[in-house]
Amino acid sequence: MLSHPSSLHKIIFPFASILQIRIKGIDWKTEIEIQDLGSITKTLSFTIIFKERTSITITIGLSLLEDLYTSLEDFLNMRSTQKVISHHQGENFVEELLDGSVKILDICGITRDTMLEIKENVEALHSSLRRRIGVSSIETSVAEYNYFSKKMKKNVTKLITSLKHVESKFGASSLLNEDQEVVSVIRVLREVIVMNMSIFQSILSFLASKSKATKWLKMEKLMHKRTKSCEENLNELQRVDASLRTLLREGSDVANIQIAHESFETLESAIEGIEKGLESVFRRLIKTRVCILNMTQ
Repeated sequence: MLSHPSSLHKIIFPFASILQIRIKGIDWKTEIEIQDLGSITKTLSFTIIFKERTSITITIGLSLLEDLYTSLEDFLNMRSTQKVISHHQGENFVEELLDGSVKILDICGITRDTMLEIKENVEALHSSLRRRIGVSSIETSVAEYNYFSKKMKKNVTKLITSLKHVESKFGASSLLNEDQEVVSVIRVLREVIVMNMSIFQSILSFLASKSKATKWLKMEKLMHKRTKSCEENLNELQRVDASLRTLLREGSDVANIQIAHESFETLESAIEGIEKGLESVFRRLIKTRVCILNMTQ
C-alpha cells in the first residue's frame, strides 16, 4: 500500500508513459492533443486500480482531474472538435455527453455539500472534546456525531449505487456509422466523463467506508504512535470512528482524549484538502459544460 503522494506519482507516471493510446487523431495537431489527454486519462485509470481510499489518493485524483481538464480545454478549442459537436447537435451521442456532464456536476455538488456537513459535525464534536465539559456531555456529542455519520454513509451508499447505474448506461449511443473524426472526438469526451465517475466513486467510497474493529487504538495508547500496519488499514474517517468507540467503551482519560484529538485534527486537514480539490474541479466542470453547450447553439 502507498502512503505518500510522491511515491504514488513515481509509480503512476512511468506506467502512463508506456501505455498505448487507443484514440488516434485525424490530423497531426489533433493526434498530439488527444495523445496528451489520453496519457492523463490512463494515469487516472491506474490511480483507481489501487483502491486506496485515503485522503492522499483522493486529493491526487482530484489534482489529476484538474490536469485532465487543462488538456481538455485545449482539445475543446480545436476547430475539429467544435465542428464535430456543432454539426451533430441533437444527435444521441452529443445529447448523451451533455446529460453525462450535468450528472457529474450534480454528483460533484452533492459531494461538496456532504464534505461541508462532515466538516461542521467534526468541528462541533472536536470543540466539545476540547472543552472537557463532562462525561455525559461528551457521550451526547459522540452520539450526535454517530447519528449524523450513520445517516450520511447511508445516503452516500445510495449515491454510489445511482452513480454506478449511470456509468453502466453511459456510452450506449452507437457511433457505428460515424466517420473517424467524429468517433475520435466523442470517445475522448466520453472517457473524460467516465474518469470523473471513477474519481467520484472513489471519493464517495471513502466517505461511506465502514468502521472497523481494530486493535490500533490499544497499540497507540501504549506506544503513543501509530504502527505502519495501522496507518495502512484505516482511513481518516475510520480512525475517528475507532477513537470514539474507545472513548465510549473505556472512558475519556487523558490518553484516549489525546488519541481522539489527533484523529480529529488529521480528518480536519484531510477534509480541507479534499474541499479545495472539489471546488477546483467543480469550476472546471461548469466551464467545460458551458463550452460544449455553446458549440450546440
